[in-house]
Amino acid sequence: MNTKILSIFAIFTLILVIPTANAQISLGGEAKQELIEIKLNPEGEINVKHIVRGSNTGSTLFIFDNAIIPEKNLVGENEIGKEIQLGIIDDGLGNKSVFVLPSKYDAIIEYSLEDMILKDNLFTTTVSYNEKFSIIFDESTEIIFVNNNSIFLEDKKGIAVSGGGDAKIEFYSNPSKISKEIVWEENKFDVEIIGDAKIEKFNFDQESKSISFDITDENKFVTIKLSEELLGGPYLTLLNDEKIKHSKYVNDEKIILLSIMPESKGTITIIGTTVIPEFSMFIPLIMGFLIILTVPAMRKFSLR
Repeated sequence: MNTKILSIFAIFTLILVIPTANAQISLGGEAKQELIEIKLNPEGEINVKHIVRGSNTGSTLFIFDNAIIPEKNLVGENEIGKEIQLGIIDDGLGNKSVFVLPSKYDAIIEYSLEDMILKDNLFTTTVSYNEKFSIIFDESTEIIFVNNNSIFLEDKKGIAVSGGGDAKIEFYSNPSKISKEIVWEENKFDVEIIGDAKIEKFNFDQESKSISFDITDENKFVTIKLSEELLGGPYLTLLNDEKIKHSKYVNDEKIILLSIMPESKGTITIIGTTVIPEFSMFIPLIMGFLIILTVPAMRKFSLR
């Protein structure tokens, strides 16, 4: 058995010195995977886990870019907790992959990626893989941005990138929240503005179906969290009366997240198409009910 393993690594060593120009080296075929998972913590650290199916032949596991792994061998374990040795394949062009020996057990391979970049209280990284993978966040992370689109995690642990591809991931290190309460007749609505930009002159205008506020910073994410009952879409977002892009996320409870990144200072205006009514919805119903009751009575006592 030892001779067999040494023979495999002898072949493996020869391949290490033969670079390829257009593709990563694959030895024994590409690994079949049960799980590909990335975990991000509030300190911006990135940890990756692969679970590779057991196979009668060795296989190559392609790893994420910016992986931090040893220059020679990487240690993993199988599904029964036994340590396994893994080889590192380097094509000489900066592309690395992992060689997994034949085994009837699934192999668990873990490593770290370079830490996320922290700028203006916002962690940022881009991850890319050619198969479906999951990204798991710490429970303290509530809002994330994926390719500049906001997602409210709530009780969800993370997201799945179906079919693989590139994902730009961002989240706040320590998000700042400004809470505003809008009282309309007997109803109360909470509006949250999440981000590091300074907000002034918040205003809700029922007549124009709009929310507005001044922003004194530029090129920073600003996320507005509100009830669809207060202000319904579709939405138009303006910066100093000029249309700007926004992303929208709606949860099951009809709570809306609108995210924007203004390129300059000024007044942000969010215009909806529906708004809380000026008087209770029950008043027309009561009036209609009274009319239904009154008309027959009037006919009964009409003059002859």
